[in-house]
Amino acid sequence: MSEQTPDNERTPMITPSEVLEHVYCPRFTWFMSVQNIPQHEETRFKVLKGREVHQRRATENRDYLRRKIGAVKREIEVYLASPVLRLRGIVDEVLWLNDGTMAPLDYKYTESRDAVFKTHETQIMMYAMLIREIYQQPVTRGFVAYVRNGNQLLEVPISEEKMAKVRLLIREIFDIINTGRLPSRTSSKLRCEDCCYKNICV
Repeated sequence: MSEQTPDNERTPMITPSEVLEHVYCPRFTWFMSVQNIPQHEETRFKVLKGREVHQRRATENRDYLRRKIGAVKREIEVYLASPVLRLRGIVDEVLWLNDGTMAPLDYKYTESRDAVFKTHETQIMMYAMLIREIYQQPVTRGFVAYVRNGNQLLEVPISEEKMAKVRLLIREIFDIINTGRLPSRTSSKLRCEDCCYKNICV
């Protein structure tokens, strides 16, 4: 199979979660993908609650949110993979909008806020890239629903500049994986305090 038509089963791909962990600290990539040391994130309350919300969401009525967006069609829990982007993940909802575009919708077990978290924005960019690549349709915006204390819906504009930054992050991750190079740790000492690798990070 040529490089122009990469094999979906053979081409190494990463998930949005792995990209976000890399943003948190590049050494996450090294510990997880080079040293193969797992996080054991299952003990984290927010992770457990987030999974509970994802499981419950499929049976709950959120049509009013979709009407607010202008959705005319939806698919739930959509697995998308692109060897071209070297990215794969499950999008909470893929929406077809009444303006002819498509959009990702992601649910978060987080309290309502005035602006989208930076990490959530980055995640939406990745989902938008996957949708655009696979469906070959325009994606100009995405949405995040914060559901911890209600159902706040925030719009995320999709930009070429931000998608280019995601592509750079993906290249950085694969550079670490392919070379085994130990990257610099995060400059934030606060992140180190809450890191599951702090006792073995040198």
